[in-house]
This record gives sequence, C-alpha cells and structure tokens, in this order.
Amino acid sequence: MTDTATRIAPSTTATTDEATATSIGLLVLRISFGGLMAAYGTQKLFGWFNGMGWQTTADSFTAMGYNPGELFGTLAGVTELVGGLLLVFGLFTPLAGAVVLGTMINAINVMWAGGLFPTDPAVPGFTTPLLFALVAGALAFTGPGRFSLDAGRPWERQGVVWGAAAVGIAVAAAVLTLILKAVL
Repeated sequence: MTDTATRIAPSTTATTDEATATSIGLLVLRISFGGLMAAYGTQKLFGWFNGMGWQTTADSFTAMGYNPGELFGTLAGVTELVGGLLLVFGLFTPLAGAVVLGTMINAINVMWAGGLFPTDPAVPGFTTPLLFALVAGALAFTGPGRFSLDAGRPWERQGVVWGAAAVGIAVAAAVLTLILKAVL
C-alpha cells in the first residue's frame, strides 16, 4: 500500500535535474526579458537600437501629459535600463521586478485606450506592456534561480512575501507617478 501511495502521490521535493532545468529556464527568461527591457531604456535615453533618444523621449512624454517630460522620460528610460540589467544579472531580483512592473503599469495606463487587442494600427494597445508586467511580477515571486548573482547570497530573496512586497511597491510607485502626472 505504501508503494502504491508513493507512485500516485507526487513528490514534494524537486529533483536536482528539475531544479537545474528550472534555473536554466529562469536564466533564459531573465537574460532575454531583462535584455529587452534594458534595450528599451537605451532607446529612450541614448537613441540606441533605432530609438528616439532623450530629447524626443522627453518631448513624447510631455505630449502624453507627463510634465515635465524631461523628468518622466528620463525616469522611464532609467527604470527600464536599470531594472532590465538587474534582471539580466539576477541581482536584487524582487526589486528589479518591482522597478519594471511599476514602469509597465504606467505604460499600460498610457496605452489603455487602444485596448488589449487593438484594431486601429494608429492606436497601440497595451498587450506588450501587460505581458512585460506579468513577466516582471512572476520573476519577483520566483527569484532568479541558481545561475544568478543573487543565488546563495545573504540578500537573496524570493517567494510569496517578497513577490507580494515587490508588487505592492510597484503599484505604489505607479500610482504615485500617475498622481504626479495629474498634478504637475
């Protein structure tokens, strides 16, 4: 009877192979997603990768109602760049997730009118920032995996409490940004 119960009940402990596979998956996710976020930040700040550059970004943020556009455009570029790089390296992962998530909440707000699946090519929807927000939030909960600068360090954090704290910080920062947008 014990043998049957063991075969039916799933193991609660991950095998070494499963843990390695999960860490490799998190590494691929962190590097690809964090790299994309960092690239978006360099587009805004420096005009790299066919980006707008700082002045055009600042003007664009002013046109979207984020005044002063220089402040908010720089803030968006820096958070995408720094949050993305922290995710690439797996460093302070819940905080990196919070930084990216807060930025993407504002991007969702800006693109809300286009809808989830936009029908007008001239009005972008919020599908991409929503996807980015979900990935950032997921990484805040899971942590970076074994192949990261966080792994085994005293500051390594992951799990429900840290993920929830990251989401809370992101939402608070996003709401504060939207309040500042409304009053400045």
